[in-house]
Amino acid sequence: MQKQLGKLLLDELLTVYEIQERDYVRLLELMEKYQDRPMDLADASLVLVAENTGSRRILTLDSDFLFYRIRNQETFDIVQV
Repeated sequence: MQKQLGKLLLDELLTVYEIQERDYVRLLELMEKYQDRPMDLADASLVLVAENTGSRRILTLDSDFLFYRIRNQETFDIVQV
Protein backbone atom coordinates (compact mmCIF):
# COMPACT_ATOMS: atom_id res chain seq x y z
CA MET A 1 0.00 0.00 0.00
CA GLN A 2 2.84 2.41 0.83
CA LYS A 3 4.42 1.74 -2.55
CA GLN A 4 1.11 2.48 -4.28
CA LEU A 5 0.79 5.72 -2.31
CA GLY A 6 4.31 6.69 -3.37
CA LYS A 7 3.43 6.01 -7.00
CA LEU A 8 0.36 8.27 -6.73
CA LEU A 9 2.58 11.05 -5.37
CA LEU A 10 5.22 10.58 -8.07
CA ASP A 11 2.57 10.48 -10.81
CA GLU A 12 1.10 13.71 -9.38
CA LEU A 13 -2.26 12.02 -8.84
CA LEU A 14 -2.17 12.86 -5.15
CA THR A 15 -1.37 16.21 -3.60
CA VAL A 16 -0.07 16.91 -0.12
CA TYR A 17 -1.36 20.09 1.50
CA GLU A 18 0.35 21.90 4.34
CA ILE A 19 -1.83 23.26 7.12
CA GLN A 20 -0.90 26.86 7.85
CA GLU A 21 -0.91 28.55 11.25
CA ARG A 22 -3.76 30.79 10.06
CA ASP A 23 -5.88 27.62 9.71
CA TYR A 24 -5.63 26.61 13.37
CA VAL A 25 -8.71 28.60 14.41
CA ARG A 26 -10.83 26.88 11.75
CA LEU A 27 -9.52 23.44 12.78
CA LEU A 28 -10.56 24.10 16.37
CA GLU A 29 -13.97 25.40 15.22
CA LEU A 30 -14.56 22.21 13.24
CA MET A 31 -13.54 19.95 16.13
CA GLU A 32 -15.85 21.90 18.45
CA LYS A 33 -18.75 21.73 16.00
CA TYR A 34 -18.42 17.96 15.58
CA GLN A 35 -17.49 17.13 19.18
CA ASP A 36 -20.39 14.67 19.32
CA ARG A 37 -18.66 12.37 16.77
CA PRO A 38 -15.88 13.34 18.03
CA MET A 39 -13.85 14.87 15.19
CA ASP A 40 -10.09 14.47 15.56
CA LEU A 41 -7.36 16.69 14.11
CA ALA A 42 -6.86 14.42 11.09
CA ASP A 43 -10.55 14.59 10.11
CA ALA A 44 -10.66 18.35 10.72
CA SER A 45 -7.61 18.75 8.48
CA LEU A 46 -9.33 16.90 5.64
CA VAL A 47 -12.46 19.04 5.97
CA LEU A 48 -10.29 22.16 6.03
CA VAL A 49 -8.45 21.11 2.85
CA ALA A 50 -11.81 20.50 1.15
CA GLU A 51 -12.95 23.97 2.18
CA ASN A 52 -9.74 25.57 0.93
CA THR A 53 -9.56 23.71 -2.39
CA GLY A 54 -13.21 23.16 -3.27
CA SER A 55 -12.51 19.45 -3.66
CA ARG A 56 -15.35 17.27 -2.36
CA ARG A 57 -14.06 13.85 -3.40
CA ILE A 58 -12.52 11.71 -0.67
CA LEU A 59 -11.39 8.11 -0.34
CA THR A 60 -12.10 7.00 3.21
CA LEU A 61 -13.49 4.16 5.25
CA ASP A 62 -14.46 6.61 8.01
CA SER A 63 -18.26 6.84 8.14
CA ASP A 64 -18.06 10.22 9.90
CA PHE A 65 -17.49 11.82 6.49
CA LEU A 66 -21.14 11.07 5.75
CA PHE A 67 -21.94 13.66 8.46
CA TYR A 68 -19.18 16.25 8.00
CA ARG A 69 -20.01 19.25 5.83
CA ILE A 70 -17.75 21.42 3.70
CA ARG A 71 -18.35 25.09 4.45
CA ASN A 72 -21.18 23.91 6.71
CA GLN A 73 -23.31 22.82 3.75
CA GLU A 74 -21.72 20.68 1.02
CA THR A 75 -21.40 16.93 1.47
CA PHE A 76 -18.35 14.85 0.60
CA ASP A 77 -18.34 12.70 -2.52
CA ILE A 78 -17.05 9.47 -0.97
CA VAL A 79 -15.17 7.15 -3.34
CA GLN A 80 -16.37 3.59 -2.86
CA VAL A 81 -13.70 0.89 -2.50
